[in-house]
Amino acid sequence: MFAARSASFKHAVKAVRSEHGQKAFGPVIVDQLYGGMRGLPALIWDGSVLDAEEGIRFRDRTIPEIQEALPSAPGGTEPLPEGLFWLLLTGEIPTNEQVTQLSKLFAQHSALPEFVEKLIDTCPTTLHPMSQFSLAVTALNHDSAFAKAYHEGIHKRDYWDPTFDDAINLIAKLPAIAGRIYNNVYRNRKATPAIDASKDYAWNLSHLLGFSDNEAFNELMRLYITIHSDHEGGNVSAHTGKLVGSALSDPFLAFAASLNGLAGPLHGLANQEVLVWVTKMQESIGADASDDAVREYVWSTLKGGKVVPGYGHAVLRKTDPRYVAQREFALKHMPNDKLFKLVSQLYTIVPKVLLEAGKAKNPWPNVDAHSGVLLTYYGLTEMNYYTVLFGVSRAFGVAAQLIWDRALGAPLERPKSYSTAAIAKMFANRS
Repeated sequence: MFAARSASFKHAVKAVRSEHGQKAFGPVIVDQLYGGMRGLPALIWDGSVLDAEEGIRFRDRTIPEIQEALPSAPGGTEPLPEGLFWLLLTGEIPTNEQVTQLSKLFAQHSALPEFVEKLIDTCPTTLHPMSQFSLAVTALNHDSAFAKAYHEGIHKRDYWDPTFDDAINLIAKLPAIAGRIYNNVYRNRKATPAIDASKDYAWNLSHLLGFSDNEAFNELMRLYITIHSDHEGGNVSAHTGKLVGSALSDPFLAFAASLNGLAGPLHGLANQEVLVWVTKMQESIGADASDDAVREYVWSTLKGGKVVPGYGHAVLRKTDPRYVAQREFALKHMPNDKLFKLVSQLYTIVPKVLLEAGKAKNPWPNVDAHSGVLLTYYGLTEMNYYTVLFGVSRAFGVAAQLIWDRALGAPLERPKSYSTAAIAKMFANRS
């Protein structure tokens, strides 16, 4: 089915390039080069698009539309990540049967090579979980179908096929890697249970972490993986995976690079920083603090030369729809939790303070402002581990795009760079 879909899409891409290929998006200004290429149109990423006012759309569907349309687990209401992967890959909403078959396919390919298990077990428990995660994913390259096919001389029109095989293997094995790391680091090297092929992907991740007895936590994992899976191509983890993949590195190497970017405090590590700040606030002003006390604490943070973590976004100019989805989950499952109460107070207080202080173009909360509080409520309190869950999620978006890049014959990325001296010389005689 994908072969037919990609062949049709190639014609669509050809038509777009034929009609619009020589048209400009607009001027590039020097500040964009110095400002981290912020807002610079430079990539094609078909799985999702981020609108500054509306938020993320997955194949032109909003998060509420995704929650409504995608299949859910029996008795559940949250979308299954398998369905989101199907959508990213095909552009179509899958049936329940198609999602069930994909769940079984992931379970079939979930076992780790013995040497990868030993590699994880060799890591000291003091090594950051994200470092262990990246290490294990890199090692999966040992059995890459794409690397083998490329070595044997596969035609470039067929690159997508072994890339698809690697992508399935990558996503399938991530819960086993994540579970083994969690049990080694936080549970005194407790044995990680086996995957249950009759269950969905998120349930199995919960199971390997030891939380699957709580169906609400399973539902949280389904929602969490789905909303963290993709966020267009310009963020660090997505762009890194695409960039490394453009060199025809296999999906394991490309995604390991994504994980190393995700591990940074300005990207995936941000939810940990939010939870640290919120927890310190609660310890300082109490579990049932007044709005005035919360407002004063926020001001003291700003006056101390620090930012309010979890607020603002590089692109969004409204409340992150992923934050809203998590807030609705909390209102349904944990409305009386003390930390959630504090997060709700911040939701109404922080934007006004930031606007008054003139500290942010976008004073609204992003996805990281909420996720740590949800995980803590269900007993997953090890903050250093949170980015691993983000990493499991982001694989869905990166892997889908890598398959499409190979199907469409995307070239090696090679943007042009300039030195400061070259910029100065370029504009020296212009007024």
